[in-house]
Amino acid sequence: MGAEKNFENKVKAFLEEEGAWFIKYWAGSRFTKDGIPDLICCINGYFVAPEIKAEDGKPSSLQSYNIGKIREAGGFSMVLYPSAFDRFKQFVIDLKHEKFDRESEVIWK
Repeated sequence: MGAEKNFENKVKAFLEEEGAWFIKYWAGSRFTKDGIPDLICCINGYFVAPEIKAEDGKPSSLQSYNIGKIREAGGFSMVLYPSAFDRFKQFVIDLKHEKFDRESEVIWK
């Protein structure tokens, strides 16, 4: 299994432990849009959409565009790298307690 998939599985396991609702978004079929973040989550009523990358991965321009649109609409979206996993975990815990920073960066490394 690749590094990105391993990391995605860690993120999903953590979200399950925290009681978050989420789906894995599969792009590339006739009925789905390209460039949508990997996970679509609801955490304590907040829309969160991380694009999961291995440490050396880079988001496409369409992924970056959609992350920006989600943020403009008031949701939380970011490119999430393994080196920022602890930060993401704290962010999820803070969302559960309604303590969060809406202005955090788009790329979490």
